Amino acid sequence: MTNPPILRVARPSDDLEALVCFYRNGLGFEIIDRFLGHNGFDGIMLGKKGWPYHFEFTRSHDHVAGKAPTEDNLIIFYLPDHTEWQGAVSRMENAGYAPVKSFNPYWDVQGRTYEDPDGYRVVLQNAKWE
Repeated sequence: MTNPPILRVARPSDDLEALVCFYRNGLGFEIIDRFLGHNGFDGIMLGKKGWPYHFEFTRSHDHVAGKAPTEDNLIIFYLPDHTEWQGAVSRMENAGYAPVKSFNPYWDVQGRTYEDPDGYRVVLQNAKWE
């Protein structure tokens, strides 16, 4: 495939600014775009320019999003280079985010799991995905 699809992961939140801190300061993403009052929604997109994926978080003025339904709602980043993985872990912890015990213990063997302000979890996995 010469032009692979671009992935956008979108979900609602009640606190966009708390997510900005987690995904920008902790994971090192950039603010790609932001909008206010678009059909009753505010939103922010975070990722890295040129990467084939990004996250969109929206807040409705008329709806409460609530928290993640379970502790096993995961986004996993595979970082096979140990130095790169350790740098990502250090950035999360330096931003004030402590790892949490994974619901599935598999993710604790070669990774660290962090919970975002909405209760969704991000795994930094020190392994290659094949």
